[in-house]
Amino acid sequence: MSQLRLPFSTLSPAAYQGLLATNKALLEGPLGGVLVELVFLRVSQINGCAFCLGKHAKALRESGVAQEKLDCLAGWRLSERFDERERAALAWAECLTYVADKGAPDECYEPLKAHFSDAQISDLTMAVSLMNAFNRLAVGMKL
Repeated sequence: MSQLRLPFSTLSPAAYQGLLATNKALLEGPLGGVLVELVFLRVSQINGCAFCLGKHAKALRESGVAQEKLDCLAGWRLSERFDERERAALAWAECLTYVADKGAPDECYEPLKAHFSDAQISDLTMAVSLMNAFNRLAVGMKL
């Protein structure tokens, strides 16, 4: 394991506490902790954040998500283990994580409306954004 480059949580405590507060609000919010953790895990897979992969996979297993489902997450588009709500959320998570490639086109956004309220879409977007921020901290600082 690498040595932490900088102790970001103590060097930037107010900002870090803000991220943690946002995390708590999302996990306890109307999307449900399991869906939020599933999105966190998929974003972390894309970003290659080993610390976050372990953390979110463990949280999902502890919430009762079957290991077989977690094993299929990277190939969710081809798996029957994910419902339409999860598929819409995962597609949005991937779209926003790869936002530099093609923006956030309507074909990624529109399916959300069938499964989520406006407030839930906002929370989902916050969740994707937050996990991308956490991944960049963890990867950049070698957590």
